[in-house]
Amino acid sequence: MSKPLVAIVGRPNVGKSTLFNRIVGGLVAIVENTPGVTRDRLYFDAEWTGRKFTLIDTGGLEFKDKTTPLSSKMKQQAEIAVEEADVVLFILDSKTKVTPDDEQIARYLRQAGKPVILVVNKVEHFDNFESEAYEYLSLGYGDPVPVSAVHGMNIGDLLDAVVSQFPDELQEDIDPDIIKIAVIGRPNVGKSSIVNKLLGEERVIVSNIPGTTRDAIDTPFTYEERKYILIDTAGIRRKKKIAELTENYSVIRSLRAVDRSDIVLMVLDATEGVTEQDKRIVGYAHEKGKGIILIINKWDLIEKDEKTINKFEKEIREELAFVDYAPTQFISAKTGQRINKIMDLVEFVAEQTSRRILTSTLNSLLREWVHFNPPPSDKGKRLKILYATQLSVQPPTFIFFVNDPELVHFSYRRYLENQLRKNFGFEGSPLRLIMRKREEEND
Repeated sequence: MSKPLVAIVGRPNVGKSTLFNRIVGGLVAIVENTPGVTRDRLYFDAEWTGRKFTLIDTGGLEFKDKTTPLSSKMKQQAEIAVEEADVVLFILDSKTKVTPDDEQIARYLRQAGKPVILVVNKVEHFDNFESEAYEYLSLGYGDPVPVSAVHGMNIGDLLDAVVSQFPDELQEDIDPDIIKIAVIGRPNVGKSSIVNKLLGEERVIVSNIPGTTRDAIDTPFTYEERKYILIDTAGIRRKKKIAELTENYSVIRSLRAVDRSDIVLMVLDATEGVTEQDKRIVGYAHEKGKGIILIINKWDLIEKDEKTINKFEKEIREELAFVDYAPTQFISAKTGQRINKIMDLVEFVAEQTSRRILTSTLNSLLREWVHFNPPPSDKGKRLKILYATQLSVQPPTFIFFVNDPELVHFSYRRYLENQLRKNFGFEGSPLRLIMRKREEEND
């Protein structure tokens, strides 16, 4: 089930980013960060009173003059963020009251038809705000919510208002044995071409049904008698194309598809290499514990010799070191080169993400790993790993019971992960290693 998406909009200098940082860094539970993943995002997963959502910070909405529409670039950002949002936080500045730009933004949001919560920031005296609130009623969004983002005042009431606007949670009536595949990546890397090739070659399309995200379409199909659902983040039935799509917001569509997927096909453009935006998108899938396959498209456009593919592989591994477990496939969606290998990789990675290891087998090997590479010590105290067990799959998650979790250095955690992969594979799947304190038993 895709999480609701909340967009923060408003003109410059009203405190949008301050509010964003206050919410994701203060009063909500933040999704765990993973080392090696790019952090400079415009979005963040958060939770309030048990409801999870994704918060998006947008650039300030400006006008070239007081009579023209939104400037081209900022209008693109607003269109995409607002189109995707389930709830919009429209931020105003209590110091300046309602400005002509605020009025134009209000009209723009009204046309979008999304639930809007009017938020007045930089409020200093909340007791007196009720007498000032009438000034904002002319915008047509009801009573405003006063906050002070910089001081964290009234943020809880604001979040209560936000989650009250979320649609009721629905249970997806989908067979758990069906593998859900999300095709993700930046604009113009060939996602839709890959989808069309996958669905058009030796496939039986069962039906087209709307996905739970606005711009993704779920397409059930079968391959070698196994059922799949393909989630195309560009939309197999595309809505109107937004010219010169702002790249920062392509990730919005991708992250929603990732949330509902089991396996992601991360599409890279061979003519451009790995970009920062690619890192952001695949980093989200990594953090969510999804199976990942790196698809390098437009391989037909690269001049090649016997060293070319090894050179590309090395560059990709260096740029995306945090997903060094993900297999690669070099393809051409235009010519169909190696398209037929993608589904075999999907099946393989799906098996890897669901692999379970017997506790007895794991601990037998763990004793060998510890023997050949003893755990480190700190200030005279040595780490002791008592035993381990697998907690869950998708992604495979292991609990290691130790005498002191603080003694587990990152390098030794990495050693344990490498040993797990060396002995059991888990190719294409992130691994989660949890260190839990347990006292040694006395004989």
